[in-house]
Amino acid sequence: MKRSRLSTWIFIGLIAGLAVGAVVHGATGSPDINKQVAGYLSMLTDIFLRLIKMIIAPLVFTGVVAGMRHSEGPGEVGRIGTRAILWFIAASVMSLVIGLLLSNVMGLGIGVEPPHAGAAAEVSTAAFSLKNFVSHIVPQSIFLAMSQNDIIAILVFALFFGFATSALGAKQPALAGLSLSIEGAFKVMLKVTDYVMRFAPVGVFAAVASVVTVQGLGVVVTYGKFIGGVYAGMIVLCLVLVGIGFLFIGSEVFRLLGLVKEPMLIAFSTSSSEATFPKMLEQLEEFGISNRIAAFVLPLAYSFNADGSMMYQAFASVFLLQAYGIHMSFVQQVGMLLVMLVSSKGIAGVPRASIVVVAATLPLFGIPAEGIALLLAADTFIDMGRTVTNVVGNSVATAVVAKWEAKRAATKGAEANQRSAGHVGSAASSSGN
Repeated sequence: MKRSRLSTWIFIGLIAGLAVGAVVHGATGSPDINKQVAGYLSMLTDIFLRLIKMIIAPLVFTGVVAGMRHSEGPGEVGRIGTRAILWFIAASVMSLVIGLLLSNVMGLGIGVEPPHAGAAAEVSTAAFSLKNFVSHIVPQSIFLAMSQNDIIAILVFALFFGFATSALGAKQPALAGLSLSIEGAFKVMLKVTDYVMRFAPVGVFAAVASVVTVQGLGVVVTYGKFIGGVYAGMIVLCLVLVGIGFLFIGSEVFRLLGLVKEPMLIAFSTSSSEATFPKMLEQLEEFGISNRIAAFVLPLAYSFNADGSMMYQAFASVFLLQAYGIHMSFVQQVGMLLVMLVSSKGIAGVPRASIVVVAATLPLFGIPAEGIALLLAADTFIDMGRTVTNVVGNSVATAVVAKWEAKRAATKGAEANQRSAGHVGSAASSSGN
């Protein structure tokens, strides 16, 4: 399906989902019936998300290994990885600071009546552990990692496999065909991705319709101030990210945004980063980023670079501070958010990870955990926005790292040409003598 046509159908699915959900919510008048209808609708969304999850592991593995075939070796991987991680850390800190400043200025939690202790919402923080994350970086079984779509673990194994394949292929020509086969498999997986994405409009329609059927559009009005404030902050953050991207890649950043509009629509509709990964990889390569960079940096970004989630944590924390009338200096707020910054790396892949981080961290600073109940009602709609922001941040980060690598390659090429010209000149001089 052509990209423009798919984008149109995804947008139609989004609008149709809002309309159908609102009609059903208003027509039944029964929360139980609404939940039943939403359950049937969510079956379509589950099918779409399962199709996406089905292709993630082979797509990441074949993409990384295929890219390693053209890699300069461990040094290049280490250089690209270091640059990417430094960018992710800088972007996360920037997102937290912007969110902290805006949330304090907006005062979204002032005047909000906090829930009583009995209204505490159940938010599981069992997965909240930096130790768990570190232990999962190196998989104890690649098959287990693939079955769970543990992207960072698959990435680690793929790097080892790619290095070994490249090293043996240079010595044993018979094994060189293995790299070619995996590269072919990657191209096949891209085609499979194209087939899966044709179901995206249906998945988007069902995802939006099921949410609105249960909660109705009224929740947007009830929590309009908070939702609007968070979205305003995310728009500011996206503009800043695009502006920084412009400094590095120029006007190409706007073409990049045009290419990733489909992943952004999918992110907004499904609130799932996993659902956007296959299309993001495809669109970044269409932008001109080589597979060896895109297939390596993007999986890292999904684990380390959640700009929208970082900003939301700032808004959520300050909102609850204001709701409970707890005074905390700006420096103390920065310290609290830095704890969240580090802790958030321990729950990659956990659904609604931002809520989990906030729920686990707030008690450390004397904020009642039951305040999470104030956030949960609006979280579904906010999750849409922060997932889109994550897509923007990840695409810009990957493009900038690719630009750095392109500049380095151009510099090395120019130096090689100068050395070659110098050798030719020396040879000509010797010949003349």
